[in-house]
Amino acid sequence: MSEPKATHRNNDLLNGPIYDTLKRMTLPMIVGMIMLMTFGLVDTFFVSMLGTDELAAISFTFPVTFTIISLNIGLGIGTSATIGRSLGSGETHLAKEFATGALMLSFILVGALAFIGYLTIEPVFRAMGATEELLPYIKDYMYLWYAAAIFLAVPMVGNSVLRAAGDTKTPSIIMASGGLINVILDPIFIFGWGPIPAMGIQGAALATAIAWGVGLVYIIYLLAIKRKLMLPRLLTFSELKLTSGGVLRIGLPAAGANMLTPIAGGVITAIVAGYGPEAVAAWGVGSRLESIASILVLALSMSLPPFISQNYGANKTSRVRSSYILSLKFVLIIQFAIYLILCLVAPYIAALFAEEQKVADLIVLFLYIVPLGYGLQGVVILTNSSFNAMHQPMSALILSIIRLFVFFVPLAYLGSEWLNIKGMFFGIILANLCIAVVAYAWFSQSLNKHSQPIQITKET
Repeated sequence: MSEPKATHRNNDLLNGPIYDTLKRMTLPMIVGMIMLMTFGLVDTFFVSMLGTDELAAISFTFPVTFTIISLNIGLGIGTSATIGRSLGSGETHLAKEFATGALMLSFILVGALAFIGYLTIEPVFRAMGATEELLPYIKDYMYLWYAAAIFLAVPMVGNSVLRAAGDTKTPSIIMASGGLINVILDPIFIFGWGPIPAMGIQGAALATAIAWGVGLVYIIYLLAIKRKLMLPRLLTFSELKLTSGGVLRIGLPAAGANMLTPIAGGVITAIVAGYGPEAVAAWGVGSRLESIASILVLALSMSLPPFISQNYGANKTSRVRSSYILSLKFVLIIQFAIYLILCLVAPYIAALFAEEQKVADLIVLFLYIVPLGYGLQGVVILTNSSFNAMHQPMSALILSIIRLFVFFVPLAYLGSEWLNIKGMFFGIILANLCIAVVAYAWFSQSLNKHSQPIQITKET
């Protein structure tokens, strides 16, 4: 039942109007991510009601938790690429094996990484600058979060299976539903309700774990029984080894590129920690707001790759180039408009999330400066996604390394040395500008290199 639908969508990707096709694919992702990110912001709001220490503690966890989430993202990229190719060539049984193998692989790898994280909570967070006063809160949250990490792995990779089959609407519904469950349970577990005791910051982790658990059960039912996009059994070791190779060839570099972001974020958090827990709390709020403000970029980074991959495989490089440039222009314009809006509402946002005036002032400072670079950051994110779609994951990985450790961390550090935390914020903008120029030039050169006259003749 699902194969004809996927085929029809593939034809749309190859022949349909570029703008209309990207809009059709991206809008469901935007809606789902708006819901999910908004719920994540509400989660931060509930924790902020516990106090500055609790807010600072959960802010410390963002780089660490995003490391595991980044592994899932990378595995999802590899999964989507391999399954999309199999479905496109009519090898539906092989696509089901890849889907099953990818889900098993994510469960194993994320479980192993979470176990290592569980054993190293204290040294990792001390290295990031967490104080003795914050460590108990961090432990309360991370012990439960690590235990639930495998509940997140399966739904995230499962959503990639659905997208590879041409369905962007269902993954959005799954993301939004998980976020809604989390928001409903947050105040119950954090502050207590009836017979349920108040668990504080640990309650936020429990609400997240339950939301992910529901998503895991539903995605397995959907893929194995309703859509039949995976095998209704576990793979043998030889089958798992075979399918894992295809997923990991693209997935590991993609995961590595994504995992570099929280590593760099951890370094920046350590720099921010030198300005006190108020600065860390403000940085945490700003980081969550960045996710909300960059929803369009993140949605396009999931809808643009299937379009580029299909057209690149069909030698329609002119459509690849047009879709890439159109996406970049759109992102730069929209993100600048979002920056202006954030400048207007910055004092109100700060008042909503901060109980202490110093925290509020730092949130306002963040919003006046850092979001100016979100459009430039979007150029890099979309370029990375496009490289992966063209089966050049190492280019995306190298670009991420240059972005984070040649520009982002050094310029942020130098800015903090010259002008304190304000200088760090300006350093981040300068870093985004430099790497955006590099990303655009590199991708354009790569596309020109692979555009040959014979390919253009075939396209026409």
